[in-house]
Amino acid sequence: MPERKFKVLVIAYYFPPLGLSGVQRTFKFVKYMLRLNWEPTVLTSDKIAYYAYDNSLLRELNSLNIRIIRIAGKEPNSILSKFGNLKPPREVFRKLFDIISQSIFIPDNKISWSNAAASEAEKLLNNENFDIIYISSPPFSAFEKISKLRVKFEVPIIIDYRDLWYNSYFSLYITPLHKLLNKNKEYKSLKNADAIIVTNRKIKEFLIKNYPFLTFDDVVIIPHGFDPEDFQASKPFTKPNNKLVIMYSGIFIGYGTPKYLLRAFKELVIERPDIAQNIELHFVGYLRKENLKLIKKLKLEEFVIDHGYVDHLTSISKILSADVLWFMIDYRKNIDAILPGKLYEYVGSGKPIFGCVPEGAAKQALQEYGASFICNPDDVEGIKSKLYEIYELFKNNKLPTASQEIINKYRRDLLTETLVKVFQSKLKV
Repeated sequence: MPERKFKVLVIAYYFPPLGLSGVQRTFKFVKYMLRLNWEPTVLTSDKIAYYAYDNSLLRELNSLNIRIIRIAGKEPNSILSKFGNLKPPREVFRKLFDIISQSIFIPDNKISWSNAAASEAEKLLNNENFDIIYISSPPFSAFEKISKLRVKFEVPIIIDYRDLWYNSYFSLYITPLHKLLNKNKEYKSLKNADAIIVTNRKIKEFLIKNYPFLTFDDVVIIPHGFDPEDFQASKPFTKPNNKLVIMYSGIFIGYGTPKYLLRAFKELVIERPDIAQNIELHFVGYLRKENLKLIKKLKLEEFVIDHGYVDHLTSISKILSADVLWFMIDYRKNIDAILPGKLYEYVGSGKPIFGCVPEGAAKQALQEYGASFICNPDDVEGIKSKLYEIYELFKNNKLPTASQEIINKYRRDLLTETLVKVFQSKLKV
């Protein structure tokens, strides 16, 4: 008699054909849980306005024959969907939109979609038996709305925190009431959760400190990762020259900016033009208008290559083509809890990583990785010094290499095994 497949209802606003790292975490979990005797049904968004649509992820999704139910809401992204792809707005406009949005919507502007998703989830639960409900957040309104179904249907709720909710680095809290309401909503939602997944220890510590009813075992760390099959399917591009290629893959939003790196590189150009001529700064993704203006102002056009947005598999090929991979996290409140998904795509490549980061989870991850260069995010002099160091090592063919043992810890197939163990521990007998 064949073994019974377990059924999981996956709630994820961000899912292919949408791109970027928040999408990939949930999608790759779904991909690999299929191989571990779990049958997912995914409730996700319908067509929305978004920065990045990814055809390579969509092709991979279509090959898996997963049941996908797409729900439309009346949130801003759905209303703007007729405009298709959006480019990241200038930072000043993004901040203004955040202020307006967070003034009106608590906990986020996806409430309309979350209500529709909760209604659809209730219909499914009335007609089918699911063993687990897995919710990927943000948006945390999905967690708030769907966690209320736990009591009625007696189905375990597993919440995956990709970022903080209460007091996160993105939260503004226009009034003390906004702050209080967010914490109260999170408290009630967590009370309905059977297990909490987080991406790093800082988020775990934050949740346990703010909600004393949570125990150490209630919160499980499953870090971001990389899909080894993506790297097997991608080959590096041939380098047209022997210059040092320092690459960033992703978009700059909120806590990210290339301005300190660019200013440091400008100083290097002035001090040692002979070295600068042998370095290229590559950006894969969207550069904002203010980033492009700064590049022009500093007269760095000949050193900077802007690849624009590319699909996921092409970005992997470009990552494999680089000599050093760069990223940064600027100073923000509770920024020590942020650990970008892109870092683990970098880890999957085994390439040296140059991180301009504050104290926190990202710095700890870089230190564990080993093949890394680390300095403070806004330290222009320190960044310039690291650029000199990296160039000398590159010139002498002595750039550091990462341990395969460390790299393998972040394979998405192995991380999904951990997730499935959490599912199994919460099954109703």
